Amino acid sequence: METKERTQILDAWEIEQTVRRIAHQILEDYYKEKSLYFVGVKGIGSNMAKLLQKEFAKISEIEVIYTEIALNKDKPLAESIDLKRELSEFKNKHVLLIDDVLNSGRTLIYAAAHLLDSAPKSLRTVVLVDRTHRKFPIRADYVGMTLSTNLKEHVAVEKEGRKYAAYLQ
Repeated sequence: METKERTQILDAWEIEQTVRRIAHQILEDYYKEKSLYFVGVKGIGSNMAKLLQKEFAKISEIEVIYTEIALNKDKPLAESIDLKRELSEFKNKHVLLIDDVLNSGRTLIYAAAHLLDSAPKSLRTVVLVDRTHRKFPIRADYVGMTLSTNLKEHVAVEKEGRKYAAYLQ
């Protein structure tokens, strides 16, 4: 069995600092608001959303309503999208869609399209790592790290215990 070489691109401390920076950027944009919705993409994306929510709570009095969205990342139309709150709840609200890695854009664009059906006041995207290999017309509004890779490489954000790390393999 062939083992792929892995290179750590972000360690736990760097991820914490990155999430803290993104929290401050969000606060700069939404400091006048009373509430925000953080929607984490099921998996590591929802873990990133919870980390971001925790950091945001340290610096802001703005209420953050967290929820999760689940979809088939390879074939988004093959199964229904599962949102843990009623879609109507997002009407005229500020929504931040959060995932760990933005690669082709498929996951984010289908999740965003679903959320747009609720007519939110605004919808922004947040990712820890942006690989810049877009196949779909979506971008991240808040980015932890932009990384140029080739198409054969893979970026994985992993959790060990309470710590996260990002790897290029």
